[in-house]
Amino acid sequence: MSVPLIDIKRQYMPIREEVDRVTKQVLDHGQFILGPELNKFEAEVGEYCNVKYALGVASGTDALLLALRACGVGPGDEVITSAFSFFASAGVISRLGARPVFVDIDPETYNISPALIEKAITDKTKVILPIHLFGQCADMDAIVEIAAKYDLKVVEDAAQAIGSKYKERHAGTLGDAGCFSFFPTKNLGCAGDGGMVVTNNEEIANLVKILRVHGGRSEYVHEIVGYNSRLDTLQAALLSAKLPYLKGWTEARRKNAARYDEELKDLPLKTPVVRPNAYHIYNQYTLAVDERDKFMAWLKEKQIGHKVYYPVPFHQQECFGDLGYKTGDLAQSEKAAASVVSIPVFGEMTTAEQDEVIGAIKEFFA
Repeated sequence: MSVPLIDIKRQYMPIREEVDRVTKQVLDHGQFILGPELNKFEAEVGEYCNVKYALGVASGTDALLLALRACGVGPGDEVITSAFSFFASAGVISRLGARPVFVDIDPETYNISPALIEKAITDKTKVILPIHLFGQCADMDAIVEIAAKYDLKVVEDAAQAIGSKYKERHAGTLGDAGCFSFFPTKNLGCAGDGGMVVTNNEEIANLVKILRVHGGRSEYVHEIVGYNSRLDTLQAALLSAKLPYLKGWTEARRKNAARYDEELKDLPLKTPVVRPNAYHIYNQYTLAVDERDKFMAWLKEKQIGHKVYYPVPFHQQECFGDLGYKTGDLAQSEKAAASVVSIPVFGEMTTAEQDEVIGAIKEFFA
């Protein structure tokens, strides 16, 4: 039996009538940019996350870019972040003319190691950018404490973590600003690119609000040079229709993850480690396997969907060669990049499909 890594069509079909209805509603009124459905969705996310401000932008990448700029990041500044994530987390720092400073990860959770942050701080450091990788929050108490000690801002990359919690507080609300992605394969995904910045800081919110519309509060009048970065009304309407189902979809993923945990616990591989204070939403269910290439070849033969998130850590990327890092500098990130592989965990997968995945993995190690 073939098992896909994810099948977003299965999520759509049960709510098709509602999605089609809200889509038609937008097409009928024609307010495709900054329309009423965007205001509605922003209010809903604010309430969902228990945060004062939620601002839709064009993508998760832009959410990071605008949030960092709203926190004052610019040329000559430094931003501390993890070496192991999707490229956008580091790319936005360079796009602002700042320098990304990479810190190694906790080998258990793959999130940034707070114990290594403080020694990376210099007089040029402006922001700490923790990444809630795979759907589990980083150790935010320690990170926020360090930031407060050095008067730094904290911008959370929660692109993979909407609905995730740290000590009962939502991802994205633990620092000065949080950034979500609504890429189609995310737990809450739209039909294209989309993102959001959430914050309790009025100044940051106001800056993001004008940055997303070319830096102006009114048409054709510009206080600063901004961007064209708005979450369009159609995407907002779709996301608003899907948001009430997010909790159920997340619980289905968590149920699948719990079954994997139990079935795979005695095999010579590493399953996800979840901290006691974390509510993991499993944007990915990521294994670590010593003989990964052989393992992936086996999964391919068995038609089991899989993918490596992420094969090259930031400090080894060619585009960051001028930063002076060398192989061995961030050993845990390098080890993770060489061993991780994610398997299907989407909420709509059937028991038979999960049986197929589990059976294939057990057979490989038999």
